[in-house]
Amino acid sequence: MRMLVLGGGWFVGRALVMAGHDAGHEVTVFNRGRSAPPPGPVTVVRGDRTDAADLRRLAGHGPWDVVVDVHGVVPRQVGAAARVLRGVVGRYVLVSTVSAYRDWPERAVHEGSPVKAGDPDADPEDWSWGTGVYGQLKAGAEAAAARAVDEQRLVVLRPGVILGPGEYGGRLTWWLRRAAAGGELLAPGASGDVLRPVDVRDLAAFILRLVEQQASGTYNVAGPVGRDTWGHLVEACLAATGATATVRWVDGEWLADQGVQQWVELPMWRTAPGTWAIDTTRAEGAGLTCRPLVETVADTWAWLSAGGQPVTTDRESMHGLGLARERELLERWRARLSAR
Repeated sequence: MRMLVLGGGWFVGRALVMAGHDAGHEVTVFNRGRSAPPPGPVTVVRGDRTDAADLRRLAGHGPWDVVVDVHGVVPRQVGAAARVLRGVVGRYVLVSTVSAYRDWPERAVHEGSPVKAGDPDADPEDWSWGTGVYGQLKAGAEAAAARAVDEQRLVVLRPGVILGPGEYGGRLTWWLRRAAAGGELLAPGASGDVLRPVDVRDLAAFILRLVEQQASGTYNVAGPVGRDTWGHLVEACLAATGATATVRWVDGEWLADQGVQQWVELPMWRTAPGTWAIDTTRAEGAGLTCRPLVETVADTWAWLSAGGQPVTTDRESMHGLGLARERELLERWRARLSAR
């Protein structure tokens, strides 16, 4: 299979390039060359997706059996690439997000749940992770791709939290570094609270499986229902780093009342009931499989310990609770328990 990846130097794109190469596919990547070179023997086409001439030049390197847009966020840019490439690709895969759903994370979602009102022609001059527009832009990107590509050839992935080696979002990497520091570690909620991240390598393998099956349509992607908990995550972080820490589980509603910024200061923690209520029945029926969480954690720490560094973005800097703030919260929590 001939595969084109728009991106290929970062997290999901890099995992996809590696999976495609390992499966024996012929891989081409298109990017600006500002991040790490793609792994393995691939064809590299340099260019900027915002440049119409670069996109036309890229199309001249086709045809391909599939193009995977792993980092398209701005709707107008996604639509422009889809229009230029639709004549030289078989299937078009867009990696979107569960954040595109209108009611997530407050309510459970499935592929038929309403999405945000995204404008397929939106082209903001600038946006950042902290502005709250990511989900709306991704919804617009989905609409832009659907307008350009026949639905029989379009695949849209809506992952929840993606973890694993190469992560640049500062979620699991923050928890690993915090665990490695030892001491008294604040953990949100209860050890039995569920969470359902997906390993980036499992997402990449699933994308390839869908393409090989000539699938189409939309698929939610998250970890298995009822398998992983916050206790498993914290224990895995301590085991991977070899650190010793006293874990203090602190009521989530109380943390929210103290102004702890959910999803950010304690990465992946949220009290909203729909956070992990993501229906993945369709993806599992199409062959999604997920490795153990402990393997994802251990491999990510091994990557970090070997000198692996995520690309620099404003996203990573958003995440994490300062040690002084953590100590303050723990002292107040102990005082609250003592006063009962």
